[in-house]
Parts: sequence; C-alpha cells; structure tokens
Amino acid sequence: MFGALVRWFKALGYLLTGQMDSARRVIDANPHVVRAKYDQIVREKISQIQIYKQAVAGLIAQQETKIATVKRLTEDVQQLERLKAGALAKAKQTVERLQASGKSKEEIHTDEDYKKCLAAYNDFSSTLGEKQERIAENERDVEGYRKTIGEHKVQLQQLLRDVEKVKAEASDAVADIITAKQERDLADTLAGIAKDGSAEELQRLRQMRQELRAEARVSKEMAGTDVKAQEAEFLDYARRTAASNEFDALLGIEEKKDAAPPAAEKSSALPE
Repeated sequence: MFGALVRWFKALGYLLTGQMDSARRVIDANPHVVRAKYDQIVREKISQIQIYKQAVAGLIAQQETKIATVKRLTEDVQQLERLKAGALAKAKQTVERLQASGKSKEEIHTDEDYKKCLAAYNDFSSTLGEKQERIAENERDVEGYRKTIGEHKVQLQQLLRDVEKVKAEASDAVADIITAKQERDLADTLAGIAKDGSAEELQRLRQMRQELRAEARVSKEMAGTDVKAQEAEFLDYARRTAASNEFDALLGIEEKKDAAPPAAEKSSALPE
C-alpha cells in the first residue's frame, strides 16, 4: 500500500514536471520572452564591462601615480646632483685654501670645513643612489602597468564587440522564431492540424455568414417579398412589352399574320 502511494506521488510529480516543462518551453519560444532574455544578457554583459572598466581605471590611476612619483624623484635627483656638485666644489675650495696655508693631507682630512663638505657629499651621493633605485623601480612598475592596461583594453574592446554581436543575434533570433512559427502554423494549417485556432475561427465566420444568408432568405420568403418581387418583375415586363408594341404601331410595323387558306371554289355545274 505504502509503495503504491509512493509510486502514485512520483507519477504525479513526473506529470506536473512534464507539464511545467512543456509550459516553460512554450513561454521560452515566445518572441517577446526571447527578446527580453537577450536584453537581460546584454545588460549583464554591460554591467560586467563597467566593473571591468573600473578595474582598468584603477590600474591607470596607479600607473599615473607611479609616473608622478618618477617625475618627483627625478626632480629630487636633479636637486641632489646640484647639491652634490656644490659640496664637491666647496670641498675643493677648502682643500685649495688649506693646501695654500701649508696644511698636510692628514691635517686637511681633520679640518672641520673639509669634513662637513665630505659628509654632505657622501649624504647627497647616498640619497641620490636611493632615489635613482626608486626611479628605476617605479619605471619598471609603470612599464608593467602599461602592458597590463594595454592587454585589458584589448579585452574590453573584445567584450564590447561581443555585446554588439549579442544585440545582432537577438534580432536574428527573434526574426527566426517568428518566421519558424509562421511556417509551422502554415504547414499545420495545410495539414489540417492547426493548433492556433485561426482555421477554426475562419470556419466559424464562414458558417455564420452562410447561416445569416439562409436566415435572410427564409425571412424574405415568410414575409412574401419573393412573390412581390416576382409580381413587380412581371408588371415591369408587361409595361416594356406594351410600350414596344405601341412604338412599332406608330412606325407601321405590324406583326405578320398567317395567311388564311383559300376559300373552296363553288361548282358552276348545276345539280342535275
């Protein structure tokens, strides 16, 4: 008993599933539904492209930041080069002054002005080296961003072309569905298996027209209009015939009459 009940529920589920699948297929084949689905796909693709564009825009912003950093570091390097050259010139001037005063090399190295120039020169050189390394690093990043952004731009162009293809495909799909439906309906109608009801409606209209004609004919007969129409036709014919005879009489045209047979000759002989 329980097994039979389970099988019954399963069969009912299969039936409902089949009916829903059939109904869904009919709905899915509707041109308006197809158009709406394609429009939804286009909207989703455009939304994804917008997100993609924002990501690429973020990469471009980072690239521009790196470029600005390289520009700023380059200006710093130029300034450090000038400071380094100034420290070197100051050190040369100090050494020349000390040498002119007869100072030895060891004495020059211990001179306060010389040590300041040396410290400044070494500091500028060290800072300059660090900034040049940062410039090289940022330039590599900028080049990497350039390649990556270029690849993403190509991908974006491809996605935009895909969207245009989907739009064109939507129009073709709707046209194909409508054409196929019309061809199927025509074939079904010719085969006598039309399901759209147009043939039945046409048959009903024809039947109704025949019935109305029959009703009108019966009404005329019951109202005596047919007899009256015949009487009117006879009277009209009589009037036309009388008028024609009168006209012929005025013209001297008479209807030929059959000649009378000749009278029998009387016998001249007297009876004996």
